[in-house]
Amino acid sequence: MKAELTEALRLYLVTDPALHGGRGVAQTCEEALCAGVKFVQLRDKNASTLSLYNSAVELRNLCHAHSSYFVVNDRIDVAMAVGADGVHLGQSDMPAGLARSILGPNAVIGVSVRTVEQAQKAMIDGADYIAANLVFSTNTKKDIKEPLGLDMVSALSDASSLPLIAIGGINPENTPTVMNAGCAGVAVVTAIMNADSPASEVARFLEALSL
Repeated sequence: MKAELTEALRLYLVTDPALHGGRGVAQTCEEALCAGVKFVQLRDKNASTLSLYNSAVELRNLCHAHSSYFVVNDRIDVAMAVGADGVHLGQSDMPAGLARSILGPNAVIGVSVRTVEQAQKAMIDGADYIAANLVFSTNTKKDIKEPLGLDMVSALSDASSLPLIAIGGINPENTPTVMNAGCAGVAVVTAIMNADSPASEVARFLEALSL
């Protein structure tokens, strides 16, 4: 894996169509990118294909203008259509190995995991990173009831040589604890997307990540 990708994963922004502080998703992402975010995932489960495509074009352009990575959640077709850097896949999406065969060796592929077995399979299938899916409770993950907790995060980190990022209820205050559990980075939705000042919140996260 490229060293710059590993570094970019330290602070990973996931979009939400309902959380943007009235600024809109694109402006919120631009403010975060200007403040130092280097990895953005477009996530919109309910958008039409055309709407998702249009959003992806806009965010791809923003991310690449800031020399940052851009991936699309779930939708390999949209990622390919807009020239995204890759995709992020859940356990009910296309298997990472098949996605790799379609997207090629240079694509960035991430996989959400909740068990040691899933983490190991993602590594075997050729994923570039894994995400511990729902570390703490959060309103943005309504389909998962039980948070993993830090002990499972550590187990997932030990189960794979891939960089592990934590998602779910992450804020600047708990970031050092999550990183100490074996994570290479944190994925953030609400704390940045819905902040009064995304740039200020990014600065707080970057400070926490340096501890």
